[in-house]
Amino acid sequence: MLTVQLVKLLAVTALAEALAHGQGLVLDLPYLEDTIGFFVFSFFGYRRIYPFFLLCVLGTGRGLMSKTSLREGQMIISLPESCLLTTDTVIRSYLGAYIAKWQPPPSPLLALCTFLVSEKHAGDQSLWKPYLEILPKAYTCPVCLEPEVVNLFPKPLKAKAEEQRARVQEFFSSSRDFVSSLQPLFSEAVESIFSYSALLWAWCTVNTRAVYVEHRQRQCLSAEPNTYALAPYLDLLNHSPHVQVKAAFNEETHCYEIRTVSGCRKHEQVFICYGPHDNQRLLLEYGFISVQNPHACVHVSEDILVKYLPSTDKQMNKKISILKDHDFIENLTFGWDGPSWRLLTALKLLCLEAEEFTCWKKILLGEIISDTNEKRSLVIAQKICQYFIEETNAMLRKVSHMKDEVALINQLTLVETLWTEELKILQASAEILNRLQTPFR
Repeated sequence: MLTVQLVKLLAVTALAEALAHGQGLVLDLPYLEDTIGFFVFSFFGYRRIYPFFLLCVLGTGRGLMSKTSLREGQMIISLPESCLLTTDTVIRSYLGAYIAKWQPPPSPLLALCTFLVSEKHAGDQSLWKPYLEILPKAYTCPVCLEPEVVNLFPKPLKAKAEEQRARVQEFFSSSRDFVSSLQPLFSEAVESIFSYSALLWAWCTVNTRAVYVEHRQRQCLSAEPNTYALAPYLDLLNHSPHVQVKAAFNEETHCYEIRTVSGCRKHEQVFICYGPHDNQRLLLEYGFISVQNPHACVHVSEDILVKYLPSTDKQMNKKISILKDHDFIENLTFGWDGPSWRLLTALKLLCLEAEEFTCWKKILLGEIISDTNEKRSLVIAQKICQYFIEETNAMLRKVSHMKDEVALINQLTLVETLWTEELKILQASAEILNRLQTPFR
């Protein structure tokens, strides 16, 4: 068997080779010791690390690069079930007896979060220390941001961020009695160990890093979905919206497997995709934004949808009711390719004249009613787009001003990037709308 020293030497060699072929990859020295330690942890804990991977440290964080080209459908990684950190791991641990006797049963999420906080508190005594040390010390999910920063979010995201904060606060409050029962395990007061900040860190760790794996229902856990699994080695694979992968737990092999759909060239970083999420969803769930995200969009709420329509339209309430009944009042967006079909369809229905109203079903089926209706809907779309452009520019000026006054540069830069990306989308949409209106001029 390879010694720890030899594996460390292999890790250093791998890092050096990664840099040699990385075409500008930057070695972030403070991460080096933790990364090599994690490499050792991974090597001895995971028997299925494929030889065509090299561990490398990028300027933007840790990542993996391939020693060989990866074909479409080729396995990227296969992690045995025993390597996953799940509620089964927690129940087999020193926490298991306390979980088993607690009533009402704690949730799977609370069990995992409690274990993470407890293991982090154990420090050098924790077998999971190498994994815990490469996790972020703090997260940038909205619940972790200052209220004045969240107030700068686009309205749809701000509402979801407030829901997230309320959900986490409820999670913390409901954990107090169970946490108190764990006092015999610790010499320090459990209130200080399982503080709000500690449980917030654990909640964000699970929320941003857990993969979906179904587990059998345990009587000692509540009936809430038990589908969380932390897979430490996967933390080295970064997200890109431009790649496609297939990821799932294989019931036959009892491994969590990821296969590439789009392939990967030799000596390029290997990416996975968390899903076709827009930037607001990425920020809400994972705490980051993807520049030039092809799935990015700007959402149009109901109040903005009707903002430039005549208030004298007696059929407006009926039109809105039809849109709601047929699920056309939400998911209305501007994207890189202009206004979405759903947005234009909703506007076409709202722009129907009184004598055209009976044709509303044809609108929802994608039929053209009249040139007048087409022109009016495009004009309204242009006005909405221009409204968003002006609002976005105003928010960017406000963020820029706050960066000069408030010591929240990193958080404000995150919001600034979100608004900047939305501005680019709106500008692209405005150009497309201008071209679409040419035939009607």
